[in-house]
Amino acid sequence: MRLSCAVVKPLQAAFQTAVSLIYPPRCLGCGILVDSEFGLCSACWRDTPFIGGTVCESCGIPLMGAPDGQRIDCDHCLEHPRPWQNGRAALLYSDQARSLILGLKHGDRQDVVGPAAQWMARAARPILREGALIAPVPLHWTRLLRRRYNQAALLARGLAAQTGLEHCPDLLHRHRRTRMLEEATAEERFAALASAIRVHPRRAHRIAGRAVLLVDDVMTSGATLSACAKACHEAGAAAIDVVTLARVALEH
Repeated sequence: MRLSCAVVKPLQAAFQTAVSLIYPPRCLGCGILVDSEFGLCSACWRDTPFIGGTVCESCGIPLMGAPDGQRIDCDHCLEHPRPWQNGRAALLYSDQARSLILGLKHGDRQDVVGPAAQWMARAARPILREGALIAPVPLHWTRLLRRRYNQAALLARGLAAQTGLEHCPDLLHRHRRTRMLEEATAEERFAALASAIRVHPRRAHRIAGRAVLLVDDVMTSGATLSACAKACHEAGAAAIDVVTLARVALEH
């Protein structure tokens, strides 16, 4: 028997109310009770560096001054032109944001994904293109096996739910394993990732002549996103934009 929406929605609301009574929402940062599910308490909100105001059009890092109607790029993006059109980030990679992302990446904190997707959707709103295909930065299968999930894929799925855009979790394939790059220089990152990522041959038809929105958890040098963007260009994507949960503020 198929239930009507008039019956299903009240049942869903009742179920969610029951769950919230049994498992009341807690702050993602410190764990105290909060008013909204997947939220932050006021103290942790203050310690979380959300990005707003004037930003670099290519990577989303905050900049001084007010918008003047002209495209504005940071020094790093001017020195290293990006193979994508627009980029945004929800947070700076520091303080509470760094703790949340490390928890998601290495501590199985998948409860971060829901609010993170909301923050990313808000940051990406100015650059969203109608009909764009959302795709996550891929992990090599050996790293995926060890970690059990790709945090970028979780964020991409959450962002798709927030925006209503289609997403393809396996659009990109990392066919060559690279060493851990946390301590590598920008030059070493770009060299290590050159030709390491390709569009999955069975998915290439989905991006020919279409806009793609690439998703990752953190942008440092931009080497990984650059490798992904170049692979999409080679497969015939019409336009490429990127959005990350956080942007590392590099020293110039």
